[in-house]
This record gives sequence, C-alpha cells and structure tokens, in this order.
Amino acid sequence: MSILSEVVDTVRTLAGGLAHTIARIPQPKTTISYPEDPVPLSARFRGEHFLDTDETGRERCVACFLCSAICPAEAIYIEGADDPRAYPDRVGVDARFASVYRIDYGRCILCGFCVEACPKDAIKHGHDFEMASYTREGLIREKDALLANRDRQRGLHITIRT
Repeated sequence: MSILSEVVDTVRTLAGGLAHTIARIPQPKTTISYPEDPVPLSARFRGEHFLDTDETGRERCVACFLCSAICPAEAIYIEGADDPRAYPDRVGVDARFASVYRIDYGRCILCGFCVEACPKDAIKHGHDFEMASYTREGLIREKDALLANRDRQRGLHITIRT
C-alpha cells in the first residue's frame, strides 16, 4: 500500500469521526435532579440483591448452596440448618433453611449467576445502586439486611427504560 493511499484512508477516517461528533452537538442535554427525580435504569440493570419470601412470608431459600457454588467471585457465604418444626411454624418453605446468608459486595461483580442458579427464586436482583460504604465491613450484607431489602426495593421510585 502506498503512502498516498494511507494518507487518504487516514483523512477519510478522521473526517468520518469528526462528522459523527459534529452531528451530535445540537442534541439537547438532559439533567436529572437526583435524588428528587427518579433515575432511569435499563430493564436489565442488576443492583443490590434481595432475598425473597413466598406469599405467607416464609423464606424461599433452602440452603442448596447453588448460588454460592456458581459465584465466580466467591462473594456468597451460606450456612444451612434443619428446621424440625411443623410446617406452619417453620422459617422457610422447606425443612432446610439458610441460618447464615452473607454477600460481600466488595467482591461481588453483579453478574447475575446466583439469580439464574437458584431453583427456588430465593435470590433476586433489585434496582438499588446506592451501595457505597467507607469501610469494608459496610459492603457485607447479612441475611436480615437482604430480607429487608425486598421491601425497600418495592418502595423505590425508579423508572425502567425499555
């Protein structure tokens, strides 16, 4: 390839990029007054997790460890326990439940594998993106916080873009 053809190709590429940039200059700027106005999020946005319950308020997690096993960042820690009580008195939907359920958001990459692996739909992604903390301990969410996050997710005013 000759020098002249390389120069022509380079000028053509630069002109195309410049034309693309100039075409977007007249578009109006959008400003979101966060937190007063809701933040538009993609429908596929994956935020902080929450542990779901069934219609009667029982925990869905049966401590099968699939979410912990599939997590590429090893951010989920679970301890299972057996609940020998009768069904109306149980914590969960099964005789087995997670006595400890912990997610370390310092390690979590929000990939969604845990949500896909759960056979009981116990863990789900919410739309909460305010997970900042000044300490490492503040990024670790225990079971109680993940269960409470379910109700908080329903109270968030977030616009989902489709």
